Amino acid sequence: MEHVSSSGRSLRPVFVAAACAIGLTAVALTNDYRERSERQASAVAMTRGDPARAPMIFRRYGCTGCHTIPGIEGADGKVGGDLSGLRERVYIAGVLNNSADNLVGWIVTPQTYSPKTAMPATGLSDKEARDLAAYLYAR
Repeated sequence: MEHVSSSGRSLRPVFVAAACAIGLTAVALTNDYRERSERQASAVAMTRGDPARAPMIFRRYGCTGCHTIPGIEGADGKVGGDLSGLRERVYIAGVLNNSADNLVGWIVTPQTYSPKTAMPATGLSDKEARDLAAYLYAR
């Protein structure tokens, strides 16, 4: 039985268009999920860190007061650099080639790489810094 609107027109094109829109949305969501999963797996492999532990560490050490950090509520600081898209950058803090080991080293003792940096020695362990690096590279 053909469904028709009150004006007598077939509703079949509307149903087909709706089904196509739903299908395209599902494909886009699937691709987005796959890309995020691949980024996270890559970040974990590069850093040997656990990005799930990072939000708590960012808050405990006060990183959120100085930095804007994607996905961390309240992390909208303007003192330090915005950490969004860090994985796509060539340099860390403008002084180090962007690699997992350099990022971990920078997080733990930034003055080693840039003696006049405003970023303080954080007191983070190497493992905590790896967790933060994994989170930032996964974003």
